[in-house]
Amino acid sequence: MPNQQIITFQDALEFVESLPESQQENLISIIQHRIIEHRRELLAKNINKAREEYSHGDVTKGTVNDLMMELSK
Repeated sequence: MPNQQIITFQDALEFVESLPESQQENLISIIQHRIIEHRRELLAKNINKAREEYSHGDVTKGTVNDLMMELSK
């Protein structure tokens, strides 16, 4: 991103604190929803990857003992 100004965390906090309380609350709500959506997207990607690996036979089944034996080889 050209011409992007770098803002420190402290600068961001001070800016948010300068907003009216209702805007601060709205900002918190928006950020929380974006974080939740981001986590959902990551989870969906991981699920799709796991399903793809499973369909290609790239996963194995076994007990914890089987896993530990495999790791010790």
